[in-house]
Amino acid sequence: MGLILLEALGALAVLLLIVWWTMFSGRRKGERRRDDERDSG
Repeated sequence: MGLILLEALGALAVLLLIVWWTMFSGRRKGERRRDDERDSG
């Protein structure tokens, strides 16, 4: 039972790492500013 919980926590950690990486890896300071959205229009 402990091994199953350990594997589940490991999978959750990998999932969170992937989500964090895809959201913030291409941006220098996190989210875009509102000014950037207005310039493209």
